Amino acid sequence: MTFTRKQLWMSSRDYIMITLAVLIYGFGFSAFILPEKVVIGGVTGLGTIVYFLTDNPYSIGITQYAINLVLLAIAWKIVGHSFVYRTLYGATAISIVVTFMPPLFDGPLVPDQPFMCVCIGSVLSGLALGIVFIHNGSTGGTDIVGAIVAKKTNVSVGRTMLYVDFAIISSSYLFFHNITTVVYGFIVLFILTYMVDLMINTNRQAVQFIIISKHWEKIATAVNKYGRRGVTVLDGMGWYTKQHLKILLIVSRKSESVTIFRIVKDVDPDAFITQGNVNGVYGQGFDRIKLKADHELSKKLGEEADPEFSVASASDVKS
Repeated sequence: MTFTRKQLWMSSRDYIMITLAVLIYGFGFSAFILPEKVVIGGVTGLGTIVYFLTDNPYSIGITQYAINLVLLAIAWKIVGHSFVYRTLYGATAISIVVTFMPPLFDGPLVPDQPFMCVCIGSVLSGLALGIVFIHNGSTGGTDIVGAIVAKKTNVSVGRTMLYVDFAIISSSYLFFHNITTVVYGFIVLFILTYMVDLMINTNRQAVQFIIISKHWEKIATAVNKYGRRGVTVLDGMGWYTKQHLKILLIVSRKSESVTIFRIVKDVDPDAFITQGNVNGVYGQGFDRIKLKADHELSKKLGEEADPEFSVASASDVKS
């Protein structure tokens, strides 16, 4: 398999951002959460329990990596090789960071403020994990468990991760009998999950443009060429003028909207343009629809489908 220069750059950028994110995670965890003796979710939480029981500063990373290797070995057969390769780098990097970074901090950076430390550490950790997911990475742990369960059942990855994290945080009470740190653990889980969702949803947010202009052809061509987005041309009519006109429909990432506005302004400053947020966009150039297959529905649709339509659709997909 050969890779273009652009593909190599995109892949390298992903690994650079994942590495940076792991360092941010390690800082948030080591400087704010761990010194307050809070057990969080995931395999990092299990490593934290071992650390508090053994007082070995390197036990967090070692425990985390050992569990991840076992889970990845199981996922190799159930989930697939590509998932394992993608997860291995993140799992290795985060294990190294949480092994060697905690000894650098003798105590929390904000003394005598456990709640503030928990909040700051959670925000940093959630921000870091969000960056990892945006750049097609994974840090292992409950991600792997969720992927394995989702492969075999109808339970979603997110729900499985929530159940496992809840169990790990709750189990810390059996070892340390401190309800305060358990509550802090759930606060970490809530804030971290919120930050991850915020990062992912912000990155995926899309906008829809409706553009009416006499120079619609130039705008459509420029959006294709410079904005690298598809354009749908619709027929319309202005009711006041009774004139037929062309309407451009464009869907893009929110981060690309400035480019669209610049193109329209340069081609036709008097163009009529509306912009609206879109809650979900799926298909080519955007996210893939990820749903568990309903075999009964697929069978019914296959029986009712027009044979000619099915053949045409198959050829279209291959092309």
